[in-house]
Amino acid sequence: MSEYKQFLQERDHIDFLIGKGYKITTVKENLSGDFVQFVKDEENKETLHIVTPEGRKYYAVLLIKQQKETV
Repeated sequence: MSEYKQFLQERDHIDFLIGKGYKITTVKENLSGDFVQFVKDEENKETLHIVTPEGRKYYAVLLIKQQKETV
């Protein structure tokens, strides 16, 4: 799969979770990518493995936006 197609899948999954009301709560970075945890409530949690640089930029922008909304 091309890197661009992989990014599109990551972006779509992130958008789907955000659209369902999930919030980014935890980010763990390592050499194989970022593990981003999304939480809606105590029972609804999901972790995505983001590996593309564009995907990392995308969720980072959403995280900054989310933080500004809570201030």
